[in-house]
Amino acid sequence: MSTFAAVFAPNGRAWRGAEVDLDDVEVIDDITDLMLDYETEWGSDMALLFVEADDEWFAVVRVDETGSDPRVYLSDGRVVHDHPMAEILSVAGGLGSPRPSESTSGRPDPRPDGDDDLLADFGVPADELRSLSAGGGVLPGDVLAVVAERSGFADLLDAMRL
Repeated sequence: MSTFAAVFAPNGRAWRGAEVDLDDVEVIDDITDLMLDYETEWGSDMALLFVEADDEWFAVVRVDETGSDPRVYLSDGRVVHDHPMAEILSVAGGLGSPRPSESTSGRPDPRPDGDDDLLADFGVPADELRSLSAGGGVLPGDVLAVVAERSGFADLLDAMRL
């Protein structure tokens, strides 16, 4: 399975970003600690984590400050049954649709789940995020590109994706 993950954090008007390896992550606290480390290093009070797996699904995790619970959004809650990283992310918010009778692979009806309002202050309201997630033919990477563009770090994301 091919997975892309990156942390982004604003510092004033500029954003910083770094691609991260989530292979050693076992629980949501590992992800939160990773995000907080970057947040502190970059002098920010908020960090976003983008995760994309196999052009099938994406997740956005937001940590606003030390001690706060991470906010998680999954483009398809059904993937928690098929992808270990999605299962770890789902623990933060009790996410995940009931186990489908067949694999999510090739199924055209994603079921967005989680805190769909976590990007509203970056110009991506909840209804638009859900619409983009469930839109037919829209790849997860394209949705993350829209979020990055609205938030002001599209160039950083593009440079990592090359």
